[in-house]
Amino acid sequence: MNYYSLNHKAPNTSFKDAVIKGLAPDRGLYFPESITPLPQSFFDNIDNLSNSEIAFTAIKQFVSPEIPEDVLKTIVEETLSFDFPVVQLNDHISTLELFHGPTMAFKDVGARFMARCLGYFNQDNTNEVTVLVATSGDTGGAVANGFLGVKGVNVVILYPSGKVSDIQEMQLTTLGQNIRALEVDGVFDDCQDMVKRAFLDEELTSKMQLTSANSINVARWLPQLFYFMFAYKQLHKTHKDIVFSVPSGNFGNVCAGMMAQQLGLPIKHFIASNNQNNVVTNYLQTEEYNPKASVQTISNAMDVGNPSNFIRIQEIYKNNFDSLKDNLSSYSFSDAATKEAMLEIYNNYNYVADPHGAVGYLGCKAYLKENPNAHTVFLETAHPTKFLDVVEEVIPQKQELPEQIQAVMGKTKVATKIGSYEGLKSFLLKG
Repeated sequence: MNYYSLNHKAPNTSFKDAVIKGLAPDRGLYFPESITPLPQSFFDNIDNLSNSEIAFTAIKQFVSPEIPEDVLKTIVEETLSFDFPVVQLNDHISTLELFHGPTMAFKDVGARFMARCLGYFNQDNTNEVTVLVATSGDTGGAVANGFLGVKGVNVVILYPSGKVSDIQEMQLTTLGQNIRALEVDGVFDDCQDMVKRAFLDEELTSKMQLTSANSINVARWLPQLFYFMFAYKQLHKTHKDIVFSVPSGNFGNVCAGMMAQQLGLPIKHFIASNNQNNVVTNYLQTEEYNPKASVQTISNAMDVGNPSNFIRIQEIYKNNFDSLKDNLSSYSFSDAATKEAMLEIYNNYNYVADPHGAVGYLGCKAYLKENPNAHTVFLETAHPTKFLDVVEEVIPQKQELPEQIQAVMGKTKVATKIGSYEGLKSFLLKG
């Protein structure tokens, strides 16, 4: 499989080079040259397949021939070493739990898959690769855990000071070894802009191999399509018209769901559930795409004012607004509404949702008003205890800390504070 830049000003390249480069030389995101739908027999027999078998079949075309099939099977099995249960709340709303991995966030899958791909590509390479990653919350912890100890790979994580939860900060600043954290005086968009700028800085790129572990990287983004297939396997016998409500920030997750749909997965519709960072909600109402500065909310992983992956979504629909709107609805919700939803879910279903999942739940309810026959599934993207201050303010129940969270409590935070791109550049050049 070859990949092309969505800016169309760079040469096409292999999966290996797309993973190692992260971003194309023309600053465009990479996109696969072709998408071949899976045979109908795959979906007919999905009940007889393990999660690893489903994932292997789904991802194979995107990584061949650079990763041999036996290696890919091992990578997939190691990536998917935890469960992805669907919990039904009522006849029309279920939730897909994506927080059973080591850092209790949906990004564990993409981070673990990418780390193993990069480790394979780098096994005989004497040159080190530096992974630059911007995080609005969960990406940093997932990448730190996924890449910890990977030979020949250094990881530098940029996160906005005071705008991630305490537990999220502990997960990305306490591991040491090949993981280093930069605490940025700014918002997530500033972190993301610094990462993109570094890729274009020839003074840096002439001295080191940089790549990204954000969802701009194809190896972080594409494995997220697995979730939707796992949910379909659990629901298709009892529900038709399955609709996914995806809490959306950088739009990599919902875009991956659309790739699963392109592979033939019978998904009826998608909902991009936004907090007050509602660029895409506004776009679908006005057909005008106007990025803006991000706003801080209690669902901080979605505090993105210029979502990188939306250009991939537009590519899937060939930049046809009407085609996109037929398959994607989007709603925006306030912090107050999010807290009300968390309490409603708890009171009505005895289920504790994190703020991001609660936004997804609100998206389900909004969609069902116009489409009462659908079965909606909101993605519960992180364990509620990762947002303990918000959850315990809303839910009248003491939250037990899972062992993954307990493991980072009380560790010493190590982070370097920076305020500008020059700070990042100086940090990288010092090594």
